[in-house]
Amino acid sequence: MTTITKKTLITFLISGLTYAGLGAGSDYSDGVEFSLWKFIIKASVFGLLMALMFRYNFKQNESSKGNK
Repeated sequence: MTTITKKTLITFLISGLTYAGLGAGSDYSDGVEFSLWKFIIKASVFGLLMALMFRYNFKQNESSKGNK
């Protein structure tokens, strides 16, 4: 597995689970029952968006280093 793939997967997991965990904590404090599907969807969507943005920024930084 390449370095960028590892970093992208780590970004996906950490950001997605953190966001979904905070959302579940917010729901819990409001008295809403925990929903596993809501948690999975929040974690997947937010994690995917963050991973795609990380990958794009990583590649932009790598290409700018090569131009200098």
